Amino acid sequence: MLARSRAPTASELAGVPWLAALAPHEAQVAAADMRVLQADAGEYVCRVGRPVTYWFGVIDGLLKMSNDSELGLPITFTGLPPGGWFGEGTCLKHEPYRYNIQALRRSLVAGISVAIFDWLVERSIGFNRFVMRQLNERLGQFIAAREIDRMSDPDMRVARSLASLFHPVLYPGVGDLLRITQQELGYLAGVSRQRVNQALHALQTAAVIRIEYGGVRVVDLDGLRRFRPAVARPARSGNSSPTATTAVAADRRGGTEKAIPEGR
Repeated sequence: MLARSRAPTASELAGVPWLAALAPHEAQVAAADMRVLQADAGEYVCRVGRPVTYWFGVIDGLLKMSNDSELGLPITFTGLPPGGWFGEGTCLKHEPYRYNIQALRRSLVAGISVAIFDWLVERSIGFNRFVMRQLNERLGQFIAAREIDRMSDPDMRVARSLASLFHPVLYPGVGDLLRITQQELGYLAGVSRQRVNQALHALQTAAVIRIEYGGVRVVDLDGLRRFRPAVARPARSGNSSPTATTAVAADRRGGTEKAIPEGR
């Protein structure tokens, strides 16, 4: 992949969140070392067991951090949207990758060599603060991911998985609008595309997101993080009890339009 990489443009450098924390000379050295490459959908940027050579970040697109269980089943740790830099723990320990990083769609990925990463760690207070904050926030994200794994309600799984992609510290390039398809969100949440569609409508009915063409806009991030489906009330004699999917069912009766486009 490195053979087809190129130097970053000025606009790409402007979107690198940690460059502003460096002294002018440090930023110049890092920018001169940085490379940018295009990863096609399905292509691996990092693979389990491979030696670490670069510290990577997402300029555009969407990546997935995952591994396989002892039974050979895929385990998704997190999605990696624009603005996210990842693998600092692996770089610090100089150990082989313990996870795969795969592009869910065609993506632009930037990276600096481990040698320059180490150089910045040794001399830059601003860079060290950035890395420490990354590690702290990532730990919190993985604890939340464990909670998601134990959730049986699909709406809650989709809500928490979606909220994790709107992390202002880890993914400053996202803002309040994330370009993502139902299929991609299904990969991250561990549910089917059809079930993602239903969950997104439920979340929109709860006024925590707004479905837009090609993506999802968050209007209440705290509400999205805390979202829980309405609890069904006890059945009354002669009447069926309402369920948490009433609003979704009503919305589906109104039309068959997809919440967001399917992945191609």
